[in-house]
Amino acid sequence: MASTSQPLRGKKACKKMFWAVFPHACFILSLVIYAFLGALMFSHIEGNRKVNLSEEYRNFLQNLWYISRNLSDNMTENEELFKEEIHALLNTAKRDWFVNPKDIWTFFGSLFFCCTVFTTVGYGNTYPVTRTGKYLCMLYALFGIPLMFLVLTDMGDILATVLSKSYSEFRKLQSKILASKLCFGSTCNTGDGSKSRVLSKVSTNEPLNIVEMLKSQSAVKRKPIQYRNAQIFEMLIARENECKKISRNKSIERWSSCPELDRGKAMTRVIENFDKIGKELEKLDVPIALMVLVIFVYISCAAAILPNWETRLDFQEAFYFCFITLTTIGFGDTQLEHPKFFLFFSLYIIIGMEIVFIAFKLGQDRLIGLYKRVISFCGEKKMPSKKIYPK
Repeated sequence: MASTSQPLRGKKACKKMFWAVFPHACFILSLVIYAFLGALMFSHIEGNRKVNLSEEYRNFLQNLWYISRNLSDNMTENEELFKEEIHALLNTAKRDWFVNPKDIWTFFGSLFFCCTVFTTVGYGNTYPVTRTGKYLCMLYALFGIPLMFLVLTDMGDILATVLSKSYSEFRKLQSKILASKLCFGSTCNTGDGSKSRVLSKVSTNEPLNIVEMLKSQSAVKRKPIQYRNAQIFEMLIARENECKKISRNKSIERWSSCPELDRGKAMTRVIENFDKIGKELEKLDVPIALMVLVIFVYISCAAAILPNWETRLDFQEAFYFCFITLTTIGFGDTQLEHPKFFLFFSLYIIIGMEIVFIAFKLGQDRLIGLYKRVISFCGEKKMPSKKIYPK
């Protein structure tokens, strides 16, 4: 029996893990599919557009030829005037006149553009030119941005859980080290024997004896009789509720052996996982200084790796570029020579945006708390003091 029960437990554990991971995988997979579909759409629409040389382009070439001829005839005379004329002429030039659309709107280039759209980075280096492409870009962003924020919130819950547990474990370890230093060289009392017997009975689900509870609870002994009885009654009710909860769980395990009911239970668990999205971020309580340190280390690691394929960037420029990207500012002043390599960095972008999002959420909570304290302090100052009049 033991050999057959172990594979069943393993299958149940795998099913439980699958249904727990299923909502998160759905969000990420839907975002990836959405990005690939958008890349196919924009590469077909913008990459196959016809470039029509307009009359404005011909006038630009004629003016450029005229200025260059005058500059060659009078190289030393009126140099400042020629500079102003060339500068004014180049400002009228359009990027589309000198670029082949198929060179920009490849599949990887379009995929990079889609990522900049739904992440709201918007570098501005690549943009749709056709009217159809502009309308589809607005429609694409209308559905893609909420999907991206949903993925950020969902993955942010996972990161918030990891950060909260790591920070709590660090605090526990710190308190244990501090307690061991305080107890070093002194005798630490571990508690009464009768109290430990009661705790062992609670952990093994055995019924509590009122006499043993009275003997073990020294704090209850010192209280008056009416408060002592009330506290014992509350403890017994809590114990009874715990036993009912355990029996209810056992009954659920018995009927969950039926596949149809087990499937319904799994779907209920999936729906509950969807309902819990964003709850962990609300419970997150980590110092902002720690989050700032995490962001700095995270961006520094990317800034050290990025110049390996973007050779024009050094560490400082790569750090600036990563910060502008993760904060979704996206000036577009730094252009990438190999955007397809940076697409493989898309996981880094998503996780980094989640970390920045968590930091902004913590800063928002701290700022709201600061405003509350300031308003309450100002309210207390403005409250008129009570004057005592003689009778």
